[in-house]
Amino acid sequence: MSSVSPSTASTSASSSREQRIIAAVTQAIQPSHIEVLNESHNHGGPGTETHYKLIAVSEAFQGQRAVARHQRIYAATAAERDTGLHALALHLYTPEEWAAIDAAPESPACRGGSQ
Repeated sequence: MSSVSPSTASTSASSSREQRIIAAVTQAIQPSHIEVLNESHNHGGPGTETHYKLIAVSEAFQGQRAVARHQRIYAATAAERDTGLHALALHLYTPEEWAAIDAAPESPACRGGSQ
Protein backbone atom coordinates (compact mmCIF):
# COMPACT_ATOMS: atom_id res chain seq x y z
CA MET A 1 0.00 0.00 0.00
CA SER A 2 1.15 3.47 -0.74
CA SER A 3 -0.25 6.43 1.12
CA VAL A 4 1.49 9.68 0.42
CA SER A 5 1.01 13.36 0.74
CA PRO A 6 0.24 15.16 -2.52
CA SER A 7 3.61 16.90 -2.48
CA THR A 8 5.40 13.55 -2.27
CA ALA A 9 3.13 11.93 -4.83
CA SER A 10 3.83 14.51 -7.49
CA THR A 11 7.57 13.88 -7.30
CA SER A 12 7.63 10.11 -6.83
CA ALA A 13 7.71 9.01 -10.45
CA SER A 14 9.20 5.54 -10.60
CA SER A 15 8.45 2.39 -12.48
CA SER A 16 5.96 0.72 -10.13
CA ARG A 17 2.33 0.74 -11.21
CA GLU A 18 1.35 1.91 -7.73
CA GLN A 19 3.51 5.01 -8.01
CA ARG A 20 2.40 5.71 -11.58
CA ILE A 21 -1.25 5.62 -10.47
CA ILE A 22 -0.45 8.02 -7.63
CA ALA A 23 1.34 10.40 -10.00
CA ALA A 24 -1.45 10.35 -12.60
CA VAL A 25 -4.23 10.88 -10.06
CA THR A 26 -2.28 13.58 -8.24
CA GLN A 27 -1.78 15.48 -11.49
CA ALA A 28 -5.49 15.17 -12.35
CA ILE A 29 -7.16 16.10 -9.04
CA GLN A 30 -4.53 17.37 -6.58
CA PRO A 31 -5.76 15.15 -3.71
CA SER A 32 -5.37 16.09 -0.07
CA HIS A 33 -5.22 12.35 0.70
CA ILE A 34 -4.42 9.42 -1.59
CA GLU A 35 -3.88 5.72 -0.95
CA VAL A 36 -3.21 3.01 -3.51
CA LEU A 37 -3.40 -0.60 -2.38
CA ASN A 38 -2.18 -3.45 -4.55
CA GLU A 39 -4.81 -6.17 -4.12
CA SER A 40 -3.46 -8.37 -6.92
CA HIS A 41 -2.47 -11.11 -4.48
CA ASN A 42 -6.21 -11.73 -3.93
CA HIS A 43 -6.81 -12.28 -7.64
CA GLY A 44 -3.88 -13.50 -9.68
CA GLY A 45 -1.01 -14.07 -7.33
CA PRO A 46 1.80 -11.85 -6.09
CA GLY A 47 3.64 -9.73 -8.61
CA THR A 48 0.81 -9.52 -11.13
CA GLU A 49 0.05 -5.81 -10.50
CA THR A 50 -3.44 -6.09 -12.03
CA HIS A 51 -5.89 -5.24 -9.22
CA TYR A 52 -5.73 -2.06 -7.15
CA LYS A 53 -7.85 -0.05 -4.74
CA LEU A 54 -7.66 3.74 -4.87
CA ILE A 55 -8.80 6.02 -2.08
CA ALA A 56 -8.63 9.69 -3.03
CA VAL A 57 -9.88 12.82 -1.29
CA SER A 58 -10.05 16.03 -3.31
CA GLU A 59 -11.83 19.36 -3.52
CA ALA A 60 -12.04 18.61 -7.25
CA PHE A 61 -14.91 16.22 -6.47
CA GLN A 62 -17.04 18.96 -4.95
CA GLY A 63 -20.44 19.01 -6.63
CA GLN A 64 -19.69 15.93 -8.75
CA ARG A 65 -21.70 12.73 -8.71
CA ALA A 66 -19.93 9.39 -8.41
CA VAL A 67 -20.01 8.75 -12.17
CA ALA A 68 -18.24 12.04 -12.97
CA ARG A 69 -15.63 11.36 -10.27
CA HIS A 70 -14.97 7.90 -11.67
CA GLN A 71 -14.71 9.23 -15.22
CA ARG A 72 -12.00 11.69 -14.12
CA ILE A 73 -9.95 8.93 -12.55
CA TYR A 74 -10.47 6.54 -15.46
CA ALA A 75 -9.24 9.26 -17.83
CA ALA A 76 -6.19 9.90 -15.65
CA THR A 77 -5.30 6.20 -15.43
CA ALA A 78 -6.01 5.21 -19.05
CA ALA A 79 -2.35 4.43 -19.75
CA GLU A 80 -2.29 1.92 -16.89
CA ARG A 81 -5.43 0.16 -18.14
CA ASP A 82 -3.83 -0.01 -21.59
CA THR A 83 -0.81 -1.80 -20.11
CA GLY A 84 -2.40 -4.50 -17.93
CA LEU A 85 -4.32 -2.85 -15.11
CA HIS A 86 -7.41 -5.04 -14.90
CA ALA A 87 -9.34 -3.58 -11.95
CA LEU A 88 -9.23 -0.31 -10.05
CA ALA A 89 -11.68 -0.10 -7.15
CA LEU A 90 -12.44 3.58 -6.66
CA HIS A 91 -13.32 5.25 -3.36
CA LEU A 92 -13.48 8.97 -4.10
CA TYR A 93 -14.45 11.62 -1.57
CA THR A 94 -14.61 15.33 -0.94
CA PRO A 95 -12.77 16.43 2.22
CA GLU A 96 -16.11 16.80 4.01
CA GLU A 97 -17.22 13.29 3.04
CA TRP A 98 -13.88 11.85 4.13
CA ALA A 99 -14.00 13.63 7.49
CA ALA A 100 -17.41 12.07 8.14
CA ILE A 101 -16.21 8.49 7.52
CA ASP A 102 -12.36 8.57 7.77
CA ALA A 103 -12.05 5.12 6.15
CA ALA A 104 -12.97 3.45 2.91
CA PRO A 105 -14.85 0.15 2.96
CA GLU A 106 -12.93 -3.11 2.93
CA SER A 107 -12.61 -4.87 -0.38
CA PRO A 108 -14.72 -7.99 -0.83
CA ALA A 109 -13.09 -11.38 -1.20
CA CYS A 110 -12.31 -12.50 -4.74
CA ARG A 111 -15.07 -14.71 -6.11
CA GLY A 112 -13.50 -16.21 -9.15
CA GLY A 113 -11.00 -15.51 -11.83
CA SER A 114 -7.67 -17.18 -11.28
CA GLN A 115 -8.41 -18.50 -7.79
